[in-house]
Amino acid sequence: MPKLDADRLLPIDPRTRDLARGLYDSVKALPIVSPHGHTDPRWFAENLPFPDPAQLFVTPDHYVFRMLCSQGVQLESLGVPRVDGGAVETDGRKIWRLFAQHYYLLRGTPSSLWIDHAFAEVFGLQDRFGPATADAFYDHIADCLTRPEFLPRALFERFNIEVIATTESPLDDLRWHRMIAQSGWSGRVITAYRPDAVVDPEFAGFAENLAQFGALTGEDCSTWTGYLAAHRKRRAYFIGFGATSSDHGHPTARTENLPPAEAEALFDRVKGGQASAEEADCFRGQMLTEMARMSLDDGLVLQIHPGSVRNHSGAMLARFGRDKGFDIPSRTDYVHALRPLLDAFGTDPRLSIIAFTLDETTQSRELAPLAGVYPALKLGPPWWFFDSPEGMKRFRQNTTETAGFYNTVGFNDDTRAFCSIPARHDVARRVDCAYLAELVATGRLAEDEAYEVAYDLSYSLVKKAYRL
Repeated sequence: MPKLDADRLLPIDPRTRDLARGLYDSVKALPIVSPHGHTDPRWFAENLPFPDPAQLFVTPDHYVFRMLCSQGVQLESLGVPRVDGGAVETDGRKIWRLFAQHYYLLRGTPSSLWIDHAFAEVFGLQDRFGPATADAFYDHIADCLTRPEFLPRALFERFNIEVIATTESPLDDLRWHRMIAQSGWSGRVITAYRPDAVVDPEFAGFAENLAQFGALTGEDCSTWTGYLAAHRKRRAYFIGFGATSSDHGHPTARTENLPPAEAEALFDRVKGGQASAEEADCFRGQMLTEMARMSLDDGLVLQIHPGSVRNHSGAMLARFGRDKGFDIPSRTDYVHALRPLLDAFGTDPRLSIIAFTLDETTQSRELAPLAGVYPALKLGPPWWFFDSPEGMKRFRQNTTETAGFYNTVGFNDDTRAFCSIPARHDVARRVDCAYLAELVATGRLAEDEAYEVAYDLSYSLVKKAYRL
């Protein structure tokens, strides 16, 4: 491919493009603040070379392998590990050639934007990627990965990352974060508290997880009081490693605010793993309110990521485990679902709740009006399937008229693919600047205001929202 188009994603109209280009130039070099993602803290702790190009770009990235899977490519052939330890392809070059053979499937997708950006900007590759260039790309990237400047910490600094948050279970001992803290390296890698394994009664091994949770904290997690105390202890432990947020990936946005005796009785029904689907959903909803209550004490920002039907294919779950591209968005209610939580705490400005959605129909109808009035509620950026130029533009169009810019929280890259982080932030900055330029060109925003908003959307809002 030729060099990246310097004006990619900017408006076509010359005047509006000039405005957008000026706005983008003012923010493109700002530091990256990545408050929620899934990069592996072990990378930064050990600072070892990435194994090979396939392990960097293909095998860990469900955005990539789910598309190839949709065209009949077996995940084993892409090196994706099996739950049973069965045979998968381990030859990185074979995986890479298969990836190149099917790279055309990603045309027009955000994945191609991110990968092409990484090829060009991170590795200096300017040719078009495909079967004819696969080996040359592999050899070049593999050679780069042997150099000190391509080690994880060096890339972290080169990407101009000011802070990045990983996401860990309460059962994680945070050993890699401890190693980072003790290493003397100045890079800021923090954790986030993701308690799904001990909050969701439908999570695999929930009863065993509760027992481990109790052993880890020294609390009696067979009792409601002890269970809540265990969460407080682990939240404090995570805060000691930089956490400023908790994160909750629930099937729905349901919240509850039951009287203490009812909440305790519900816990007694679910702790043994025998809860009905309704009781499980009710318990998850109650725990969101309990987490908000704890946030008033310890300051953690409450992130709610609802609306994904996880592991839609039971066969693929059994074969490859969780997070293998078979999570599918579903319709999500927020108006009624969030009401118990917002009735309890929504007008308390000390609390920061960030709501995400995979149901775009709710943006203008439900989420923007809610965030446009409740002081505690902010809107998370386009997430997952909508982390795309079109999704970002629709988000601004759907929410700005009611919630404005300042009830949103900047951008989250939410990725496991390390080299895509600067690309994803670049896309977000370009799309936001294009949108702001259109507001200026149509007389809805002064040009000097647009520059202030561009800075806030790229940098300051995320720092404020996540208390960074």
